[in-house]
Amino acid sequence: MSGSGRTGASGARTRAAAKASAELTAAQAALAAEHAAVYGYGVVGARIGEARQTEARAAYDAHRARRDELARTVRDLGGRPGPAAAAYELPFTVPDAESALRLAAELEDRVAGVYSDLVRAAGGDRRQAAAQALRDAAVRAVRWRGESVAFPGLAERSATATTSATPTSSRTTGQP
Repeated sequence: MSGSGRTGASGARTRAAAKASAELTAAQAALAAEHAAVYGYGVVGARIGEARQTEARAAYDAHRARRDELARTVRDLGGRPGPAAAAYELPFTVPDAESALRLAAELEDRVAGVYSDLVRAAGGDRRQAAAQALRDAAVRAVRWRGESVAFPGLAERSATATTSATPTSSRTTGQP
């Protein structure tokens, strides 16, 4: 019977290590999404109409702040923050203000999706921060799109949801 106590402790350590690994993986994914959002908002800012420039700049600044916060989180979890790619492939061409609005909403949907994974993987203050980030992305998406989705951040929320922006070394479609 004394061996079962060791097995139980070993199992608990294994579960704790798996949870920490899942949290680090989710934090790295959120960091990658924030890198892509910062890049994407550069395109949005170049194409959005004058009336929404302030809103685009506020979203850009918010994503930069979250990106920096996530880099610290990854380090706190014992990881090395993933760097931003030189360029990202956009989900569609962004030649005008209307498509810039669609891109902004898409960026927010994608960020919300990865934050939902971080909410699931994290605990305590990190979970609260991830939930707040998910909420903020969902609110920005509604502002850009003009309508909401039932469950922001969940893959089932929309038939148009796709994977996060893909880093690329080639010139990006829609880049000014």
